[in-house]
Amino acid sequence: MEYNLNLFAERLRALRKGRKLKQKEMAELLHCAERNYQRLEYGKTNVTATTLMFLCDYFNVSADYLLGRSDHKE
Repeated sequence: MEYNLNLFAERLRALRKGRKLKQKEMAELLHCAERNYQRLEYGKTNVTATTLMFLCDYFNVSADYLLGRSDHKE
């Protein structure tokens, strides 16, 4: 089963921009290379469970919202 990561990427980008953060700053928060973060935001790679949990906590949204399974942020 293959999932489309575009909605995840769009929501991640919007949340980052909502906080006025640069991709480099997000990479630093995630302790990863900027290129690795960019791949998440471009929908080119799957997100790990630990990264997903961090992003949900950081942006105060549910995993279902971030993954595109729900339109409710909570």
